[in-house]
Amino acid sequence: MRHKNTILVVDDDTAHRTMLRTLIGGWGYEISEANDGAAAIDAVNIKPYDLILMDVRMIKLSGIEALKEIKNINPAIPVIIMTAYSSVESAVEAIKYGAYDYLTKPLDFDKLKLTIKRSMEHLNLKEENRLLKENLEMHFDRRNIIGQSQAISKLFETIALVAPSEAIVLITGESGTGKELIAGAIHFNSARKNGPFVKINCAAIPETLLESELFGHEKGAFTGADKKKDGRFLQAAGGSIFLDEITEMPLTMQVKLLRVLQEREISRVGGNEVIKVDVRIIVASNKDIQEMVASGSFREDLYYRLNVVNIKVPPLRERREDIPLLAIHFLKMFTERNHKNIKGYTPAALDGIIKYNWPGNVRELMNAVERAVVLARFDFLDEKDFETIRGESVKSEITQSFDTWDMPLEEIEKATILKTLESSNENKSEAARRLGITRRTLHKKLKKYGVMP
Repeated sequence: MRHKNTILVVDDDTAHRTMLRTLIGGWGYEISEANDGAAAIDAVNIKPYDLILMDVRMIKLSGIEALKEIKNINPAIPVIIMTAYSSVESAVEAIKYGAYDYLTKPLDFDKLKLTIKRSMEHLNLKEENRLLKENLEMHFDRRNIIGQSQAISKLFETIALVAPSEAIVLITGESGTGKELIAGAIHFNSARKNGPFVKINCAAIPETLLESELFGHEKGAFTGADKKKDGRFLQAAGGSIFLDEITEMPLTMQVKLLRVLQEREISRVGGNEVIKVDVRIIVASNKDIQEMVASGSFREDLYYRLNVVNIKVPPLRERREDIPLLAIHFLKMFTERNHKNIKGYTPAALDGIIKYNWPGNVRELMNAVERAVVLARFDFLDEKDFETIRGESVKSEITQSFDTWDMPLEEIEKATILKTLESSNENKSEAARRLGITRRTLHKKLKKYGVMP
């Protein structure tokens, strides 16, 4: 049986109150009455009404005073104020204190009916939104995205809205913010969640092999192609494909990707067969694509085709309240993985972790916690276990290690790269991350300076 909306009519004029009870009750609402503002407050303390229709001028307690108290008790109840033409100023004051609307006496019954109807629709919409949010939270798969901040909550809401669609999604944000996790959350909260989720890093694959990797190739298409191979787009059929670092894709490949997006079909390298592909496309970049479009290093038409829905992932410094949650999560994960028995962080360590800016974002925090766990000798991680929060950043090491006065720009760049590579234990991926460049760019630089063949 459908719930009957309840309205509390508050007026010290008995005849007017009785008339309203008869009129509004005939519209299908359940009516309660109060003969004064104080009685209205008592009634609200007992029962949560769907709407209050209240006069301004009453002998014992005015509608304005009652409104203030009612809003303290239950701010969600909409209150419609009734006022004479001579006291419209009081009605305007009531709006400031949270009244939903006001009506002037003598009442226009058609306007009254419409105002009540609109108020109930607003109330029902708020309830539907609350239930929808609860439903999303109940069924939303976070895919290991940790956080309770306002920034991350908004991100979850956006993902929940975008995921069920088939729209192309462009995820932007600094390195290490978790763009791959966001892509996974979109896929695993979509109708394609039971299909494959194929990931490919455009910067990690040589330009000569990227087309074959994406679209596949026919036997004999090039040297070493000894059999036919399906590319990642075909492997992702019925699911989603995630193209990370899309801005590292060469211009020649950008043209071919644009055609795939427009026609939803591919051809293997060395073949003429046109193959339809059913795949959701999600891409990511840590660069300003608009700047790259302006400089000519990224196609404008491809950018607009990709930028259907743009999800911007906030850096860790903009959601500091999530840092302790992440730090505890990583501590638990790495203590279990490394068979350690570390109980937690010292107050100084946690304070330093929260205050540090984490330029490498969540990835840097994760790596710092892992290193601290592996090297820990005591039951609690201390500030001394974290090089970064002690101020020992790579940049300070570099600037202290050589004098840049009168050095050519290329020599400064070379020295910076070599020092960063050394401090990263020759790990090129880590060095590239610290330098803010891709691994491919790092390789080009090292080759340019004769460091590697």
